[in-house]
Amino acid sequence: MGFAELLDEVGGFGRYQWLHVTLISLPGLMMASQNLLNNFISGIPAHHCSPANHSLHNLSHYQVDEQQLMKAFIPMDSSGKRLDRCRRYVEPQWHLLAANVSANVSALQTEECLDGWTFDRSEFHATTVSEWDLVCTLRPLKQMIQTIYMGGVLTGAIIYGGLSDRFGRRSVLIWSYLQLGVLGCSSALSPSYSTYCILRFLSGMAVSGIILNGVSLKVEWIPTKARTLVGTLTSFFFTFGQMILAGLAYWLRDWRKLQLIVCAPHFLFFAYSWWYSESARWLVLRRRSEDALKTLHRVARINGKPEMIDKLTLEVLQSHMKKEMELSQSSFTAYDLLRTRGMRRISICLIAVWFSTSFAYYGLAMDLQKFGVSIYLMQIIFGAVDFPAKLLALGMLSYLGRRVSQAVCLFLSALIIFANIFVPTDMQTLRTTLACLGKGFTSASFTTVYLYTGELYPTILRQTGMGLVSTMARIGSMAAPAVLILDEVFPALPSVVYGGAAVLAAGFACFLPETLNVPLPDTIDDVEERWSGRGPAHQQEGGVTQQKEGVALTGEGVALTGEGVALTAVEASEDGLALKELKEAEGTGLNAL
Repeated sequence: MGFAELLDEVGGFGRYQWLHVTLISLPGLMMASQNLLNNFISGIPAHHCSPANHSLHNLSHYQVDEQQLMKAFIPMDSSGKRLDRCRRYVEPQWHLLAANVSANVSALQTEECLDGWTFDRSEFHATTVSEWDLVCTLRPLKQMIQTIYMGGVLTGAIIYGGLSDRFGRRSVLIWSYLQLGVLGCSSALSPSYSTYCILRFLSGMAVSGIILNGVSLKVEWIPTKARTLVGTLTSFFFTFGQMILAGLAYWLRDWRKLQLIVCAPHFLFFAYSWWYSESARWLVLRRRSEDALKTLHRVARINGKPEMIDKLTLEVLQSHMKKEMELSQSSFTAYDLLRTRGMRRISICLIAVWFSTSFAYYGLAMDLQKFGVSIYLMQIIFGAVDFPAKLLALGMLSYLGRRVSQAVCLFLSALIIFANIFVPTDMQTLRTTLACLGKGFTSASFTTVYLYTGELYPTILRQTGMGLVSTMARIGSMAAPAVLILDEVFPALPSVVYGGAAVLAAGFACFLPETLNVPLPDTIDDVEERWSGRGPAHQQEGGVTQQKEGVALTGEGVALTGEGVALTAVEASEDGLALKELKEAEGTGLNAL
């Protein structure tokens, strides 16, 4: 008997669970806005150097519009189709306005944009780029905003993961809502670039706290049988959020207004989050059984099970949770993920897969302007492609198995990224189609790796393993925007890097063991016996005690891409150990977003 049986006694997936899951999932609509916000906040408008303060009189005989007039001040770029973005003539070249004139413009002296830039306002009214002139030599600072934000996400996963174990999921979640609301709205008032970066870093920490603790608190109140359906359905909140972001950005077109609108709803989330009940599992493991009992009585009342209030006593609760309480006293460390042969093989391969999947995903999702299509339309298309991608992943996982699905998704995404290098820029429809396919396969790769990771790691190290590999995913998401700067060296270089990483990860995925229809491992011995060809005696050398239990790196296992699917095999486990149910709730529940 374990906590799952207690949940069934107080109503299973009843009225409380419906309200609980819905209210915690709603902020997921805004998480896409936070992760992909830089596409619109720091969109790069068409621009050119502002002309020097020369007199423009006596030009009536030229009969040219303003765009043509600029040719006297600004040279054309290498394509010959638009004005150069970073250079201007030292002296106005009035003769270039005359009809049928031919001149060797390459010999004309040019200089940098000493008087600033003129930005086109048709696509964006105002962005951080146009406000702080993050173009030409300062262009890398535009991508740095996203890298700094992702650094905040990684830091928040580490800090808030530990705090949630100490102070509870509910308390840290409530604080994270308030932090994101205050700091996110304050970002809209940033007077300088450096201030904005600091506030975005702190906002990223809050986003990590919301995802981590929201998922844990949600899953820990859901019966095992309902977890698959709930996890799959709530994962679509992020998908819808991508479309909402596109609509808001198209409507506002001003970075300060957009920043304010996507962060203000967190004050509402903060207001109603006080209704949440703290995780009864966590309360019991923290030796707060009386508080856990009150919480379970409240859930029973809301679920229409008042008779359980008298039946469910402190003794009943402690008898159900006795094993978890005993085993929670000792812990494993991250070193155990690499100490033995089988665990080392799994961890190294998963690190490569998680890093490359996140790296390629954000490489595509954070550079929508390069496809030559409206950035707002591209965002909607990129969001919509997640629907068939997740369905495709679920079908492949069921029929082809985990290893083949993972390798195929990564390899096909790399193939499509490479193919787009050779498509001319004027073939916008084909480029856009290939980009959507690439994004779809990286999304399917995320869905696959969530499930795969939960099935490969043993119960006693599952959340520790999730913490390790999704920390690598965060590093990948930080590196992706920085790699975009390489297009200054060679335009196709970022795509080569993204595609190359995906190919390498596909190779690593081939060395992972298959887990389709294989029972979940509980201990390190289980992993070694099944997948390294060595028996239990081999593991004795390190003094591994199978009774040790716990969580290291708690909270680092948050993955904010919004991709994932409920860990079906976790729910299908045959032995039904209370310990396994506990760890699945805390660890593999991360797939819910």
